[in-house]
Amino acid sequence: MSPEQEMALIEQCRTDPTAFGEVFDHWYKPIFGYIMRRTANYDLSKDIAAETFLKAFLKIGGFRWRGISLSAWLYRIATNELNMYYRSSKYQPQSLQQLLENPQMEKLLHQGADDERELLENELKAHNDYNLIRINLLKLDIKYQEVIALRYFEQKTNGEIGQILDKNEGTVKSLLSRGLEKLRNML
Repeated sequence: MSPEQEMALIEQCRTDPTAFGEVFDHWYKPIFGYIMRRTANYDLSKDIAAETFLKAFLKIGGFRWRGISLSAWLYRIATNELNMYYRSSKYQPQSLQQLLENPQMEKLLHQGADDERELLENELKAHNDYNLIRINLLKLDIKYQEVIALRYFEQKTNGEIGQILDKNEGTVKSLLSRGLEKLRNML
Protein backbone atom coordinates (compact mmCIF):
# COMPACT_ATOMS: atom_id res chain seq x y z
CA MET A 1 0.00 0.00 0.00
CA SER A 2 1.46 3.36 -1.00
CA PRO A 3 1.87 6.20 1.52
CA GLU A 4 -0.87 8.11 -0.29
CA GLN A 5 -3.25 5.15 0.01
CA GLU A 6 -2.36 4.76 3.69
CA MET A 7 -3.07 8.44 4.36
CA ALA A 8 -6.41 8.22 2.54
CA LEU A 9 -7.31 5.12 4.56
CA ILE A 10 -6.35 6.80 7.84
CA GLU A 11 -8.51 9.81 6.97
CA GLN A 12 -11.38 7.50 6.07
CA CYS A 13 -11.02 5.68 9.42
CA ARG A 14 -11.25 9.00 11.25
CA THR A 15 -14.65 9.74 9.77
CA ASP A 16 -15.95 6.19 9.35
CA PRO A 17 -14.85 3.64 12.00
CA THR A 18 -16.03 0.75 9.80
CA ALA A 19 -13.21 1.63 7.38
CA PHE A 20 -10.82 0.18 9.97
CA GLY A 21 -11.90 -3.20 8.59
CA GLU A 22 -9.65 -2.52 5.61
CA VAL A 23 -6.69 -1.86 7.93
CA PHE A 24 -7.49 -5.09 9.74
CA ASP A 25 -7.90 -7.10 6.51
CA HIS A 26 -4.63 -5.81 5.07
CA TRP A 27 -2.37 -6.17 8.12
CA TYR A 28 -3.88 -8.76 10.46
CA LYS A 29 -2.14 -11.81 8.96
CA PRO A 30 1.38 -10.31 8.92
CA ILE A 31 1.01 -8.86 12.42
CA PHE A 32 -0.49 -12.08 13.79
CA GLY A 33 2.27 -14.09 12.09
CA TYR A 34 4.93 -11.86 13.66
CA ILE A 35 3.39 -12.35 17.10
CA MET A 36 2.94 -16.09 16.57
CA ARG A 37 6.57 -16.51 15.53
CA ARG A 38 7.69 -14.61 18.64
CA THR A 39 5.48 -16.53 21.11
CA ALA A 40 4.79 -19.90 19.38
CA ASN A 41 1.49 -19.90 21.27
CA TYR A 42 -1.67 -19.57 19.20
CA ASP A 43 -4.05 -18.46 21.94
CA LEU A 44 -1.61 -15.95 23.38
CA SER A 45 -0.90 -14.66 19.88
CA LYS A 46 -4.61 -14.18 19.27
CA ASP A 47 -4.88 -12.16 22.49
CA ILE A 48 -1.88 -10.00 21.68
CA ALA A 49 -3.03 -9.45 18.08
CA ALA A 50 -6.51 -8.53 19.31
CA GLU A 51 -5.01 -6.04 21.74
CA THR A 52 -2.77 -4.64 19.01
CA PHE A 53 -5.64 -4.01 16.62
CA LEU A 54 -7.95 -2.73 19.30
CA LYS A 55 -5.35 -0.18 20.39
CA ALA A 56 -4.83 0.79 16.76
CA PHE A 57 -8.61 1.10 16.28
CA LEU A 58 -8.93 3.31 19.35
CA LYS A 59 -5.91 5.49 18.49
CA ILE A 60 -6.04 5.76 14.70
CA GLY A 61 -7.74 9.14 15.02
CA GLY A 62 -4.56 10.45 16.64
CA PHE A 63 -2.18 8.90 14.08
CA ARG A 64 0.09 11.58 12.61
CA TRP A 65 2.28 10.97 9.59
CA ARG A 66 5.82 11.53 10.93
CA GLY A 67 7.86 9.49 8.50
CA ILE A 68 6.52 6.21 9.85
CA SER A 69 4.14 4.10 7.80
CA LEU A 70 0.89 2.65 9.06
CA SER A 71 2.48 -0.79 8.82
CA ALA A 72 5.43 0.25 11.00
CA TRP A 73 2.99 1.83 13.49
CA LEU A 74 1.07 -1.46 13.76
CA TYR A 75 4.29 -3.46 14.19
CA ARG A 76 5.36 -0.98 16.88
CA ILE A 77 2.10 -1.52 18.78
CA ALA A 78 2.50 -5.31 18.43
CA THR A 79 6.12 -5.10 19.60
CA ASN A 80 5.08 -3.06 22.63
CA GLU A 81 2.40 -5.63 23.46
CA LEU A 82 4.96 -8.44 23.14
CA ASN A 83 7.33 -6.54 25.41
CA MET A 84 4.58 -6.15 28.01
CA TYR A 85 3.98 -9.90 27.80
CA TYR A 86 7.65 -10.77 28.25
CA ARG A 87 8.04 -8.30 31.13
CA SER A 88 4.95 -9.54 32.91
CA SER A 89 4.46 -13.06 34.17
CA LYS A 90 0.70 -12.77 33.67
CA TYR A 91 -0.14 -10.83 30.51
CA GLN A 92 -3.67 -9.49 30.59
CA PRO A 93 -4.85 -7.56 27.53
CA GLN A 94 -5.91 -4.18 28.91
CA SER A 95 -8.62 -3.57 26.36
CA LEU A 96 -10.15 -7.04 26.16
CA GLN A 97 -13.39 -5.87 27.72
CA GLN A 98 -13.67 -3.12 25.11
CA LEU A 99 -13.07 -5.73 22.42
CA LEU A 100 -15.85 -7.93 23.74
CA GLU A 101 -18.18 -4.94 23.76
CA ASN A 102 -17.50 -4.23 20.08
CA PRO A 103 -19.19 -6.98 18.03
CA GLN A 104 -17.69 -5.75 14.73
CA MET A 105 -14.14 -6.14 15.99
CA GLU A 106 -14.82 -9.52 17.58
CA LYS A 107 -16.33 -10.82 14.33
CA LEU A 108 -13.25 -9.71 12.39
CA LEU A 109 -10.92 -11.48 14.80
CA HIS A 110 -12.64 -14.84 14.56
CA GLN A 111 -13.10 -15.11 10.79
CA GLY A 112 -11.20 -18.17 9.61
CA ALA A 113 -9.46 -18.58 12.97
CA ASP A 114 -9.60 -22.39 13.00
CA ASP A 115 -8.07 -22.72 9.52
CA GLU A 116 -5.41 -20.17 10.38
CA ARG A 117 -4.61 -21.93 13.65
CA GLU A 118 -4.15 -25.32 11.98
CA LEU A 119 -1.99 -23.87 9.22
CA LEU A 120 0.28 -21.98 11.62
CA GLU A 121 0.60 -24.83 14.09
CA ASN A 122 1.52 -27.28 11.30
CA GLU A 123 4.08 -24.83 9.94
CA LEU A 124 5.69 -24.47 13.37
CA LYS A 125 5.81 -28.23 14.00
CA ALA A 126 7.42 -28.81 10.60
CA HIS A 127 10.39 -26.59 11.38
CA ASN A 128 12.47 -28.08 14.19
CA ASP A 129 15.32 -25.74 13.42
CA TYR A 130 12.99 -22.80 13.85
CA ASN A 131 11.95 -24.09 17.27
CA LEU A 132 15.55 -24.52 18.38
CA ILE A 133 16.38 -20.98 17.26
CA ARG A 134 13.21 -19.57 18.84
CA ILE A 135 13.98 -21.22 22.20
CA ASN A 136 17.48 -19.78 22.19
CA LEU A 137 16.24 -16.44 20.89
CA LEU A 138 14.01 -16.15 23.96
CA LYS A 139 17.12 -16.37 26.14
CA LEU A 140 18.47 -13.16 24.60
CA ASP A 141 17.65 -9.67 25.84
CA ILE A 142 14.41 -8.27 24.41
CA LYS A 143 16.35 -5.69 22.35
CA TYR A 144 18.03 -8.50 20.40
CA GLN A 145 14.85 -10.58 20.11
CA GLU A 146 13.02 -7.65 18.52
CA VAL A 147 15.55 -6.88 15.80
CA ILE A 148 16.26 -10.52 14.93
CA ALA A 149 12.56 -11.42 14.75
CA LEU A 150 11.71 -8.42 12.62
CA ARG A 151 14.69 -8.93 10.29
CA TYR A 152 14.59 -12.67 9.78
CA PHE A 153 11.03 -13.73 10.56
CA GLU A 154 9.31 -10.68 9.06
CA GLN A 155 11.92 -9.83 6.38
CA LYS A 156 11.93 -6.16 7.38
CA THR A 157 14.78 -3.92 6.24
CA ASN A 158 16.99 -2.22 8.80
CA GLY A 159 15.24 1.05 7.96
CA GLU A 160 11.81 -0.46 8.58
CA ILE A 161 13.01 -1.99 11.85
CA GLY A 162 14.32 1.41 12.86
CA GLN A 163 10.89 2.92 12.23
CA ILE A 164 9.10 0.15 14.12
CA LEU A 165 11.40 0.31 17.14
CA ASP A 166 12.08 4.05 16.94
CA LYS A 167 15.84 3.50 16.65
CA ASN A 168 18.32 4.78 14.08
CA GLU A 169 19.51 2.39 11.39
CA GLY A 170 23.05 2.18 12.80
CA THR A 171 21.70 1.07 16.17
CA VAL A 172 19.59 -1.59 14.45
CA LYS A 173 22.65 -2.91 12.56
CA SER A 174 24.65 -3.02 15.77
CA LEU A 175 21.89 -4.82 17.69
CA LEU A 176 21.49 -7.33 14.85
CA SER A 177 25.22 -8.02 14.74
CA ARG A 178 25.55 -8.47 18.51
CA GLY A 179 22.32 -10.45 18.79
CA LEU A 180 23.28 -12.85 16.00
CA GLU A 181 26.69 -13.39 17.54
CA LYS A 182 25.11 -14.22 20.89
CA LEU A 183 22.62 -16.56 19.18
CA ARG A 184 25.43 -18.32 17.25
CA ASN A 185 27.31 -18.89 20.50
CA MET A 186 24.20 -20.47 22.06
CA LEU A 187 23.68 -22.83 19.12
